[in-house]
Amino acid sequence: MNIKPLGERIVIKVLESEEKTKSGIVLPDTAKEKPQMGEILAVGSGKILDNGQKVPMEVKVGDRVLFAKYAGTEVKLDGEEYMVMKESDVLAILA
Repeated sequence: MNIKPLGERIVIKVLESEEKTKSGIVLPDTAKEKPQMGEILAVGSGKILDNGQKVPMEVKVGDRVLFAKYAGTEVKLDGEEYMVMKESDVLAILA
């Protein structure tokens, strides 16, 4: 199934958080933080301003990004979990 986000929205495949600390301690599910990193799978056409001008998206498919902790909406399709959020919820692009 294909997802085509509208406007300034993007679809992100969330990258799982580490299950171990750097020192090797295994973290249980209850101690893990909500993931904030993902890979962009699809982008919308861009934001439309009040004057009708369209602003192109700064992110593109394949970018790895950091996003706000409680941003977006979780969606489950074909057994996979995705996040749909506005581009403004993206904090940074990882190089």
